[in-house]
Amino acid sequence: MVYLALVLLFLAIVFFWQSNRQRKAAGLPGGRVIYTDTRGWGKLEKPLFYQALSLTGKPDYLIQQNGQIIPVEVKSGRAPAAPYDSHIYQLASYCLLVEKTYGKRPPYGIIHYNDRDFAIDYTRELEVSLLDLLAEMKRDEHKRDVARSHEQASRCARCGFRKVCDQSLA
Repeated sequence: MVYLALVLLFLAIVFFWQSNRQRKAAGLPGGRVIYTDTRGWGKLEKPLFYQALSLTGKPDYLIQQNGQIIPVEVKSGRAPAAPYDSHIYQLASYCLLVEKTYGKRPPYGIIHYNDRDFAIDYTRELEVSLLDLLAEMKRDEHKRDVARSHEQASRCARCGFRKVCDQSLA
């Protein structure tokens, strides 16, 4: 009976260690996963939606930690020196969606790259900047001619509009 108890204790420690290792590899902070948009975890969650802005998004993870909800966005590549603005605004959008969906304002979100994590504070300044960007995008939605917003040929090569774009770099 003692041997069985020791074996079960050993297995519990191994499973706990493996769980922590997988959590760290995914870039997740401590806490409970309450939402995931990764197929490996089973059923996909429905997107978060904020009707006032017609904003929809599916964060990779939402972690509940000490009464707060932290969005985590996982990127597949190596980390740049600093997160790209587009990644920061994507994460800020998830922070806004969390606040509107759950009624709790996240203090920050996490962008996880293969080799580094960035914690991005969800400040009032970032929120205002996001809302300004969303308003600008809404205005551009009805324009006939919108200028390309980058100089990256690789980005153009993956764009779904490149065949009809008269400003394509690729």
